[in-house]
Amino acid sequence: MMSQDKEKARAQEKERREKVFSAAEEIDGEGAADDFRVVITGKGGAGKTTLTALLSQFFAADKYQVLAVDEDPQQNLAFSLGFPEEKADEIVPVSENIDYIEEKTGARPGESWGAMLNLNPDVSDVVNRFGMNIKERINLLVIGSVIQAATGCLCPENSLLDSIVGYIKLREDEVILMDTQAGVEHFGRSLAEGFRNAVIITEPSFNAVQVALHSAELADQLEIENIHLVVNKVRGNKDKDKVMDRVGEKKELFDYIHYLPFDENVYLNEPDVAPLLEKNTPYVQAVRELYDTLIDSGD
Repeated sequence: MMSQDKEKARAQEKERREKVFSAAEEIDGEGAADDFRVVITGKGGAGKTTLTALLSQFFAADKYQVLAVDEDPQQNLAFSLGFPEEKADEIVPVSENIDYIEEKTGARPGESWGAMLNLNPDVSDVVNRFGMNIKERINLLVIGSVIQAATGCLCPENSLLDSIVGYIKLREDEVILMDTQAGVEHFGRSLAEGFRNAVIITEPSFNAVQVALHSAELADQLEIENIHLVVNKVRGNKDKDKVMDRVGEKKELFDYIHYLPFDENVYLNEPDVAPLLEKNTPYVQAVRELYDTLIDSGD
């Protein structure tokens, strides 16, 4: 009965949003005007790319315009969103576009640049030039890896990508979902002003939880408003208890805690998440509950 009540409430909320968005479109033709900024991070293999793809689909289904940003070194978000694997060669991360880096920063990676490096390049054309329309209401920008600030690298690639992150957070009338490599320190304070939600995903392993706690501490230092812990691949209460025992007193770092059940369908259908949506498995339903929480946090 409770599940039916949830579905009814969700349907009513979706109907309400559609009426609001329809009215907004009549006024300015832009569609949904809600701005969400979500950075999604966690240990490699914990499931953040699948999660990012599903959230993108949910936002788009509710008529939000989505810009999914792939900053993960593996760069698999396109395929999780349904981009054909045989066209992988068409994906060139901005960080590897040598000509664009030189055009914007005045310096070519790997060459001597001295005082000519532009530390604040204009990247307002980056989405139009390199964004990929994956499907209706979902665009993808693959920016590639950012060299960790701790390495002390003041180089053209870092200068460009820092500016891209700064530009992305200022875009309006768009949901921004950023799939990042573990940790958020490589963005410094550039995340603090624009990203209200940090979704930190872990699995029931020691290393994954340690990475999640490190990311949560950084997000807290950056004063990101809503910090979500997402425990993925949960097989039962023992897994939940195992993770929370390791989290311990640092539980207070998190504003929300979500559990996603282990689902073999994720592995059977990877990388594309479309089959998961069609099956509406318990895993998908749990991700939808996370989505609803993100929506509520934007009210």
